[in-house]
Amino acid sequence: MSANSSAIRWAVPNVDDAPLESVRFHGLKTGPKLIVVGAVHGNETCGPNAIVRAIDDCRAGRLVIRRGEVTFVPVANAKAYRQNTREGDRNLNRDLRERPLPVDNEDRIGNPLTALLRQHDVLLDIHSFRGEGKPFVFFGPEDNAGELEAFRHATAEAAFAACLGTDILIHGWLDIYVALIAARERLALPPLAVTEGFGTTEYMRFAGGYGVTLECGQHDDPAAADIGHAAIHNALVHLGIAVRRTASLHSPMVDAALPARRRPAVIHMNDLVICETPGDKLEGQWRTGDSVTAGQPVARRVDGELVSAPRDGYIIFPNANAKLGEAICYLGVRSARGA
Repeated sequence: MSANSSAIRWAVPNVDDAPLESVRFHGLKTGPKLIVVGAVHGNETCGPNAIVRAIDDCRAGRLVIRRGEVTFVPVANAKAYRQNTREGDRNLNRDLRERPLPVDNEDRIGNPLTALLRQHDVLLDIHSFRGEGKPFVFFGPEDNAGELEAFRHATAEAAFAACLGTDILIHGWLDIYVALIAARERLALPPLAVTEGFGTTEYMRFAGGYGVTLECGQHDDPAAADIGHAAIHNALVHLGIAVRRTASLHSPMVDAALPARRRPAVIHMNDLVICETPGDKLEGQWRTGDSVTAGQPVARRVDGELVSAPRDGYIIFPNANAKLGEAICYLGVRSARGA
């Protein structure tokens, strides 16, 4: 197996109800337990490609697992991965929970996946996105005892997010999902439950750990797997689970430190533009992470009315094909939270 290949596909059985396969490495000293997950969405292949390479690194000694454990789940959603589709029957990264009576593909995956998450302290979930944009990391809320997402590992999670190597970190997902629900209610559209916003990282926080979602860039960009692969290395070294070994002039292999990184920009996702009528669309060519100034048009209603950014900030997840009740784009501002 080539250590730098991004074209290798993880093999999954061509059967319904394929098992959830994992590869685990145990250090010989105590330490944290990390789980790395790919292909929660089946057409986001950077995760499996990055994880395959990381497994090979562990076996070849380029990564040496010394403390704790790391569990790799290259393909969480085998059905969607085989089909090269985002979903098998529905979105696995929505309403993720244990179900005594599973009714669809994602329900059946969710039961063993949530059990695996409960066995670990930290999650790295590797994704990509449809449009163009800069890689970024989604992380969670500040420490709080609230109803929506009580949490107590904000400092550790933010540091973990910052170590992964992207220049952008974003927080605010569940709050903005509540805003999307309210916007749909104003339009008298079928209601969404707040639990629909709960995916792998939200479940990990609920279970007592912490976790982040790494968005490696565009689905079909070969560099996306490189970003995921580097992030896995960074995560393992940052948590003290592994040392990274590289060749030098004086020794065949030496311990390598984390690369120096610039301080990432931290964005609070705090607003959205919803498709209120079929035909509402983006105004202009936007990419995730693009800066926007107050008053700059970002969308156009079907009747021609322009929708402008209410304040200086950033565009997140622009959707050129938004359907009724979906977000045309999300908006963010510079966050007061440090990385």
